[in-house]
Amino acid sequence: MCGICGFVSKREISLTQLKEMNDTMYHRGPDDSGEEIYELPGGYRAGFAQRRLAIMDLSALGHQPMHSDNGRVSVVFNGEIYNFQEIREELSDYTFRSNCDTEVIIAAYLKWGIGCVERFVGMYAIALLDRESGEAYLVRDCIGKKPMYYWLDGENLVFASELKPVMACPGFQKKIRKDILSRYLYQQYINAPETIFEDVYKLEPGAVLAFSGGRVKTWKYWDIKEAYHRGRKNQVEDYAQAKSELKERLKKAIAYRMISDVPLGAFLSGGYDSSLITAIAQEHSKEPVKTFSIGFHEEKYNEAKYAKQVADYLGADHTELYIDEKQMFDLVESIPAYYDEPFADSSQIPSMLVAALAKEKVTVVLSGDGGDEFYCGYNIYENVAQAQMLDIPGGIVHGLCNLPLVRRAGIGDKLPFRVRVIAENRNRETKTQFGASNYIVRAKKMVRNDGHALPCHYEIESGYGEDKWQIRRMLLDMDTYLPGDILCKVDRASMKYSLEARCPILDKDVMEYSFRIPHGFKFHKGDKKHILKDIAYDYIPKELLDRPKVGFGVPLDKWLRGPLKEQLLAYSEKEYLERQGIFDAEYVSGMVRDYIKTGDGGPATGANYSKLSWSFFIFEQWYQRYL
Repeated sequence: MCGICGFVSKREISLTQLKEMNDTMYHRGPDDSGEEIYELPGGYRAGFAQRRLAIMDLSALGHQPMHSDNGRVSVVFNGEIYNFQEIREELSDYTFRSNCDTEVIIAAYLKWGIGCVERFVGMYAIALLDRESGEAYLVRDCIGKKPMYYWLDGENLVFASELKPVMACPGFQKKIRKDILSRYLYQQYINAPETIFEDVYKLEPGAVLAFSGGRVKTWKYWDIKEAYHRGRKNQVEDYAQAKSELKERLKKAIAYRMISDVPLGAFLSGGYDSSLITAIAQEHSKEPVKTFSIGFHEEKYNEAKYAKQVADYLGADHTELYIDEKQMFDLVESIPAYYDEPFADSSQIPSMLVAALAKEKVTVVLSGDGGDEFYCGYNIYENVAQAQMLDIPGGIVHGLCNLPLVRRAGIGDKLPFRVRVIAENRNRETKTQFGASNYIVRAKKMVRNDGHALPCHYEIESGYGEDKWQIRRMLLDMDTYLPGDILCKVDRASMKYSLEARCPILDKDVMEYSFRIPHGFKFHKGDKKHILKDIAYDYIPKELLDRPKVGFGVPLDKWLRGPLKEQLLAYSEKEYLERQGIFDAEYVSGMVRDYIKTGDGGPATGANYSKLSWSFFIFEQWYQRYL
């Protein structure tokens, strides 16, 4: 686990400059660092660098960049290949010098070419240089647990685990993509392949980029949509069989992720996913598994007591920390230092706090991420199913509201909110992404652009080839929200404290098997995550788990209209925004002032606009740090 960066370029970049780029990610790998530059044909030079957080083979033999014996292949690598020992057994013709997964990547490439990545089980971002073919490859894991940015500048390629090394690269100009900003303000994150900067991209999950002689080619070796349709053709119709086989795959995935040469533990919220992961981990462990949770003094938000009950039942070595609002607020200032492009999911704050708690005792943690997206756990999935049943009546209402007489009377504006949302939901590419249209209208109005802004929603739904809205929304979330928001949040929050987070539910075999499970086993008579809950009950009494999910909302409205008010007002000053040239100064200034005064985004809106105001605040906080 670490951070990587480098280049393949005709531009003059020195070893000192490469080291400066690499050291911007010190927090990702405090144990070791390596930087090297290689001469290539055609006037190119390649620079590879890594900051190491030692997890497997703690000796110097794990140092990167790592090279093949014959000097043909060089690799820098961020992540873990969990099945590297099994792959290694197929590579008996290679002489290994270490016991780490990085060297297995090299040997696998020499035997099978870049197609070797299809054999890997793990989380990874890999940069590999083949001097014989003259190609450099960038690879990202199937679901996007590990990040990979790249900057294309003519015939030059620069890559990194975070944006900071790219920004530190000689010649880089920080040109903001205005066309992405409305979507960011609305979604609160920027999904691959886009980034905040022009000519800089995120490599998509399950993708390979090949770079040779200034030419770039990308392709997907694993894709959610294709994996889903393969699974549909081979459904497991017997519930008992599906439950048993899913359980065995989860056990294998967790066993893989417990291989570590450093202390290991688990995040435990007391919910189904983290409790199930912890229970199986405890089954595989000879000692009590170290578990971590944070609690809140406000009783209605506090789930720590449930986590403790689960930990006690399982015999785990549990640590909990009760936090107050001030401890959360104190982290706001550090957000842009570790989320180095605008990222406004406020749950990043409690995520950082629990990561800091875990790091006091372990270097690796197991996490329950992915259960909601793959097994139908979010409340939105219930709403989507209801919306599909009301789609035809909604179309009739939409048609009636657009009759000239009705439109002039303004009847549409007087409809109840839920009716209005269903009636306005007419775009076939965004059927499962309905919501308050006011938010989209305001997000668009906030940004100055030339009319080429990306839509706030992802207009890609028909490409899933799925008529059932509930399943379609799950697939969309797997492609967007999960890697772009959830996994980004977990990666940055954990790596801030040099902590590695592993997600067994997002094991490739587990993900692919989930698509073989009929949807009725996941959403059964209104019971979300039915089959996953059923497996959890094999380990933990139902009464310890079966309760409404509470969650905890960071008090954004209270902060933005309280201790952050003056900072927010300063960011929205007309003169400042006009100089910045990104936002509509008049509109944003008025909107922010209306929000601070009333909690609304404008006169008589009847809605709280803390979400848009927080997205704007985080952008400006980021802008102040980096530009």
